[in-house]
Amino acid sequence: MLHLNARCNNGLEHGIGVMAWMYPPVHRILGWVTRPSKLSLKRSVWRLNQIKSISYQQIFVNGSPAESDQATIDRFPTLLESVLLNDQGQKIGSIADFIFNIETGNIVYYLVSRSNPKLPGTSRWRLDISKINDQEAGCVSTIVSSLDELPLLKSSIRQDLMKNTKKFRDNILDFSNLANQKLEGWLDDNNYENIESEESNFKNIYSEDDLMFEREYNESNIYDNKEGDPWI
Repeated sequence: MLHLNARCNNGLEHGIGVMAWMYPPVHRILGWVTRPSKLSLKRSVWRLNQIKSISYQQIFVNGSPAESDQATIDRFPTLLESVLLNDQGQKIGSIADFIFNIETGNIVYYLVSRSNPKLPGTSRWRLDISKINDQEAGCVSTIVSSLDELPLLKSSIRQDLMKNTKKFRDNILDFSNLANQKLEGWLDDNNYENIESEESNFKNIYSEDDLMFEREYNESNIYDNKEGDPWI
């Protein structure tokens, strides 16, 4: 809504939104603030029930806004851009945006950014109201220890690159392990065949030597019998 131009039923433009008008204790949106002119400090405050319809670029409103100034607007309580603390009191991000019911104004959940929420393309994590245990001006405390415990709704280019790189590394590791297993299996089969071949060659060599030894032994016995046998 803060990027849309407000146009009343008289056809007048009241500028784009600059701030949400909210009531943090009950996590409810009451309205929003627009800036009619960049050169003026005057601000227009709209109630949520003044919204008639919303298009791609504009918000059509009924009636007239309440007039205010920037100094008064700065005193409006808000949780946007508040520091997000984990269960140990450490900063883990900041509140960047929220999703709310336009009919009741009740906030459904907040969107959390790890870095500066004004930077385009940064990641967004979903923070349910049930995970908030305390809030005050500029600070929100949660029961989680890190953003990794929250569901990621919008990932940045860096986040996508890290995820895709991790997936690529995992695929390479799986392929390497599979190749190593196949190589080890091939080496084991080849060594087994070599062992069988060596055993077969050894048996063949042993059989030939054994036969040669038996022939020489028999021939020597025959010669000895011819010389020593008195009956021949």
